[in-house]
Amino acid sequence: QVQLVDAGGGQVQAGGSLRLSCAASGPPFNNYFMGWFRQAPGKEREFVAAISAGGGSIYYADSVKGRFTISRDNAKNTMYLQMNSLNPEDTAVYYCAARYGRTEYYYHDAAYSDWGRGTQVTVSS
Repeated sequence: QVQLVDAGGGQVQAGGSLRLSCAASGPPFNNYFMGWFRQAPGKEREFVAAISAGGGSIYYADSVKGRFTISRDNAKNTMYLQMNSLNPEDTAVYYCAARYGRTEYYYHDAAYSDWGRGTQVTVSS
């Protein structure tokens, strides 16, 4: 089981940027497929982005494509989410997630076994 600590959230105005981080500890980080999800008030948790263990495969939700960039540094056991051109619809608690090995269901939260506690992102208009 990998332990995840997500951080970097905050309050920003529309059009601004934030960078989230997810620090992992425990088993070798480079064995884990990683993802970002978010949950807005009154809504279900939704997929944001995912990255394979080696970083060679990256996936985005249509709603963030072109604005968000997922990356990872396996030497630092850390994953990132660079968020640009933020808008109020991006307001949510953002969670990082991990699973051992690859999955074709990267967009489904049930595919992940380990989760961070979440970091709040608030975008004001």
